[in-house]
Amino acid sequence: MSAPPDSLDPVRAELLRAARADADTLLERARADADAALREARATADAVLARARELGAADAAAGAALERVHAAQDAWAAQLATRGDVYDALRDAVRAGVRRALARDPAARSAVTAAARAALGPRARVTATVAGGVTAESPGRRVDLSADALADRALERLGVRAETLWEPS
Repeated sequence: MSAPPDSLDPVRAELLRAARADADTLLERARADADAALREARATADAVLARARELGAADAAAGAALERVHAAQDAWAAQLATRGDVYDALRDAVRAGVRRALARDPAARSAVTAAARAALGPRARVTATVAGGVTAESPGRRVDLSADALADRALERLGVRAETLWEPS
C-alpha cells in the first residue's frame, strides 16, 4: 500500500527550498566577508611589514651612524695614544742626547754651571745631578738645569710645532 499524499508536502518542499536558498545566500555572503577580511588582513600585514622595514632601516642607519662615531672616536684615541708614544720616544731620545752631550763636553758642563750661578747669583749652592747637568739653590729660589729638565724645556719650546713630527710630509 502506498501512503496517501500529504497536503503539506508542497509546503515542506517550498520551505526546504527557501531554507537552502537562504543557506546558499548566507554561505555566499560569509565567503565574501571572509575574502574581504582576508584581503584587509593581508593589506594590514603588508603595511605593518613595510613600516617595520622602514623602522628597521632607520634603526640600522642610526646604529651605523653610531658605530661610525665610535670608530672615529676609537681612531682618534689610537692616534692620540700613538702621538703620545712618539712624543715620549722623542723626549727620551732628546734627554739621552743632552745627557751624552753634557757627559762628553766639559765646556757644556761649565756653561750649565755658569748659567745656574747667573740665575741665582754667585753664592748659590750648585749640585751636579746623576744624569748630567746641575741644580742650584739659594734662599727661597731653586733652578733645575739637569739634563732631563734642559731637554724637556727644549721640547716645550717646540710647542705646537712638535705636531709636525707625526704629520705626513
